[in-house]
Amino acid sequence: MFTGIVQGKARIKTIDRLEGLSRLLVEFPSDQSATRCGASVAIDGACLTVTAVDGSELAFDVMQETLRITTLGKLQQGDWVNFEHAARLGDEIGGHLLSGHIHAVATVAAVTNTPNNTNIAFTVPEALRAYIFHKGYIGVNGASLTVGHLTPDGFSVDLIPETLRMTTFGELAAADQSQPAGVNLEIDSQTQVIVDTVERILKQKLG
Repeated sequence: MFTGIVQGKARIKTIDRLEGLSRLLVEFPSDQSATRCGASVAIDGACLTVTAVDGSELAFDVMQETLRITTLGKLQQGDWVNFEHAARLGDEIGGHLLSGHIHAVATVAAVTNTPNNTNIAFTVPEALRAYIFHKGYIGVNGASLTVGHLTPDGFSVDLIPETLRMTTFGELAAADQSQPAGVNLEIDSQTQVIVDTVERILKQKLG
């Protein structure tokens, strides 16, 4: 499990595209020698298993299904990603619990920059919109965010300068919006269970 509090940005050093999987070598901003093979690390919100450790570099094997359903399949050498090591018992849950299981890719619809705040709007696949609520939790590229506003095709969030500094959202905010970027989306599991349960009960009563 993860807390949704991004620990920093890491850089994709190499990508080895093999049959059925991609092997990522990721360079972290600090020594990773304390990380063990088999440990879980969220890369842009997707839970991956460490396969090798070398100083500040960790290797991951990313299976075909993960490549298909997330943005990891479109990563290029030199790209920056958000990372978070799996939470340990007793860690502060500063965001909300995330599993690292991505539901879908959303796209950046609009970015509004002001001196001390950035608003980013996302377009979400229609099947997931029922699980998104005003002021609810949502995981975007591994970051626990609060839904600021609902839009006809998704939602938007407001980000403070510190969040932009610690994550790759700063790059999203500065990117050319004529080519919308994709982000990994994880719906809050408790919200999903409640919505699905209520819908099922209503169908049974009305059925």
